[in-house]
Amino acid sequence: MFFLENHLTPDWPAPNHVLALVTTRLGGVSAAPYSGFNLAGHVADHPADVAENRRLLREGLRLPAEPVWLDQVHGSEVIDAAVAEFRLADASHTGQAGVVLAVLTADCLPVLFCDSAGTRIAAAHAGWKGLLAGVLQNTARAMGKGEIMAWLGPAIGPGAFCVGGEVREAFVQRLAGAEAAFQPHGRQWLADLYTLARLALLEAGVERVYGGGLCTWSDAARFYSYRREPVTGRMASLIWRIDL
Repeated sequence: MFFLENHLTPDWPAPNHVLALVTTRLGGVSAAPYSGFNLAGHVADHPADVAENRRLLREGLRLPAEPVWLDQVHGSEVIDAAVAEFRLADASHTGQAGVVLAVLTADCLPVLFCDSAGTRIAAAHAGWKGLLAGVLQNTARAMGKGEIMAWLGPAIGPGAFCVGGEVREAFVQRLAGAEAAFQPHGRQWLADLYTLARLALLEAGVERVYGGGLCTWSDAARFYSYRREPVTGRMASLIWRIDL
C-alpha cells in the first residue's frame, strides 16, 4: 500500500489490518497562512485548495472511502460513523471495514482507539474542554467490552499550554490525579494534555496507552498550531480497517 510522504504512523501494537496515521502540514497546495496540507474546510482556506488536499489524501492513501469528517465542537458526543446521519460530534467509532474515521487538530489532542482484535476502531478530538466533558471516556464506552488500546497523537505540549486557575480547578474536581497535570506559571498554569488524557483513559479502563510527547506549538515545520498562529490549517488523524 502506498502511503503519503510526510506523515506519522502510530507506534502501537494494533493488528495489521488496522491502518492509521497523522498527516503533517508538509505537502499540499494551500497558500499562506495555511501553507501546505490543510485538510479543514472551516478555517477560511480556499475551498478548492482544501478539496485538492483531500483528493491527494484520498488517492495517495488509496483510502476505501472518503473520511468521515466531523463537525467538531469541543464536546463529548460520539457517533457510530457507519449509521449516523449527523456529524456534529467530537469522536466516531465503527465496527465496519472500509469506514475511514478522522479528526482534525491543530493543538488539541487526537486520540485513536482499537480493540485487541482489531474489530472496532475509534477516533476522538480532545482539547481541554472535550477532556473535561468526558469525550475519551465516552469513546471507550462506545466501543463496548473488551481490551482497548489508545494512541495519543501530536498536541500542544505541557511547556506551551497556559490555562487559567479555573481550568485547573475544574479538572481537579472532575478527574482523579489531575493535580499532576498542572505546573504553576506565574498567575497561570501549564497544562499537560497528555497526562490528562491518560488519566481519563485510565478512568475508562483503558490501560494500554501509547504515543504522546509531540508538541505542535514548538514544531512549526511539521505541525499547525492554533495557539502559535490563530489563522492556520489543521492536520488529520485517520484510522480504518480492511477486510482480512
